Amino acid sequence: MTTIAIIGPGAIGGTLAAWLAQDAALSVSVCARTPFDELRVETPEGVITAQPEIFTDPAEARVVDWVLVCTKTYDADATKPWLERLVGPQTRVAIVQNGVEHVQLFAHLVPAQNIVPVMINLPAVRNAPGQIVQHRHGIIAVPAGPNGEDFAALFAKTEIEAAAHEDFTSQLWIKLTGNSHTIVPTLTLRATGPVWNAALEGIVRGVVEECAAVGRAEGATIPQSVIDNAVEAAKAMREGAVAGSFHADRLAGHQLEVDARNGVIVRLGRKHGIPTPMNGVLVTLLEASGSPWISG
Repeated sequence: MTTIAIIGPGAIGGTLAAWLAQDAALSVSVCARTPFDELRVETPEGVITAQPEIFTDPAEARVVDWVLVCTKTYDADATKPWLERLVGPQTRVAIVQNGVEHVQLFAHLVPAQNIVPVMINLPAVRNAPGQIVQHRHGIIAVPAGPNGEDFAALFAKTEIEAAAHEDFTSQLWIKLTGNSHTIVPTLTLRATGPVWNAALEGIVRGVVEECAAVGRAEGATIPQSVIDNAVEAAKAMREGAVAGSFHADRLAGHQLEVDARNGVIVRLGRKHGIPTPMNGVLVTLLEASGSPWISG
């Protein structure tokens, strides 16, 4: 039996834990701050439930075959006590987070050769500990090779589409490019569609084009359609809509992944000599908003 521990049973981690627990060949445990009785996820396929072993103290944990880190990017170092207990010489650690720097964030905590960076598209919301609504089917991409292929195989009996990709860099940057425009409603706290005009379109397109330019410099292949679709998504955003987890976190007063979402575009743009004025201004304004929960 393959043993799996999931650190961070939020919307993503909890959904993955519930789906994996449906496979009798997998033994799933969850590392959480708050205990709960069961996982209940309303999925597009119907409600699924699971009762994984719950750990709230790292001292209770034991070495497993796989660790899935599903925390926010700014919580990387907070996972250290868990990783020290869960990771053995053969343990592989999947980093299921936003951004494009999965390995860099954890290379000081886990041997780099044991890290599997994961790109995930899985719209879900946690309403309470263990209570989650999954809005659409999930997609996972990992790098090609034994580690990535073994990770994708864990999801063979789930509805989540998991696959290993030779060009994983493009998978990461296509997602970041498609989501980069959400910094605008995150900053303004207003859906972009109802206030759409030529000036706003220029800002949104600038943000997305800068991201694509930096991604291409990092080796990604990003079709023009990704840029155009992102702009159209911003234009179509309806009044009261929430533009993903970035926007939702600010509405809820949670700490923000500013650096992983748009700050990285500015940082890597500087590295490659690519101007990123739109992202730079919006990141600066968001960080200067006076809120104590900003993570830069």
